[in-house]
Amino acid sequence: MRKPANLVIALLVGLLGFAVAVQFKAGGSDAELSSARPEDLVRILSDLDAQQERLRGEISDLEDTQRQLDSGAQGRDAALADARKRADELGILAGTLQAEGPGLRIDLMPGGDPIKSETVLDAIEELRGAGAEAMQISGAGGPAVRIVASTYFVDAPEGGRLVVDGTTLAAPYTITVIGGPDTMRTALNIPGGVVDSVRQHGGTVSVREADPVHVTALHTASALQYAKPS
Repeated sequence: MRKPANLVIALLVGLLGFAVAVQFKAGGSDAELSSARPEDLVRILSDLDAQQERLRGEISDLEDTQRQLDSGAQGRDAALADARKRADELGILAGTLQAEGPGLRIDLMPGGDPIKSETVLDAIEELRGAGAEAMQISGAGGPAVRIVASTYFVDAPEGGRLVVDGTTLAAPYTITVIGGPDTMRTALNIPGGVVDSVRQHGGTVSVREADPVHVTALHTASALQYAKPS
């Protein structure tokens, strides 16, 4: 389908030819033109030239407008696509959108001693430092909790349990994380790191790579009371 600007340009081109024909007709028949005075012929030719230049100018203006509209539409589409991409990225970081991608499933199994909240927090920090982009943690038979910047971990009053953002989880714990698998696996296995810490207390750590990993738990963002853009 032709664009409106193209249709107007085609119409003006047609009008250009039509104006020439009409102007000659208005000037009289061939016999009349042959008997017209030279100054009349000069006037008719001058009028036709002026009309032709005016119509060509209007066509040029419309072509410029069309190019600007096409460029503006492409710019708006690109800006909109970039805004959507940024909104999706922020949603994943804030935990308000689900995510999928390559990553790891990490099972923390307690041994003689329970797995403490500081051990789990250390694991989260090591994964973040290794480029983790989205994480959630779940316990035995319980709901998963999305891990975001404000997530807190404390030991539950009853032994062997963990409280994550107000949700009590029972061992064993599974951390599902999206990011570079090799880098994150290396971070977990550094000497004195999480794997060593769990093993020293009789527990085990199982690290499985998967693609894709699905992080489905969502974080409910609270309204800000004090902070505002500066």
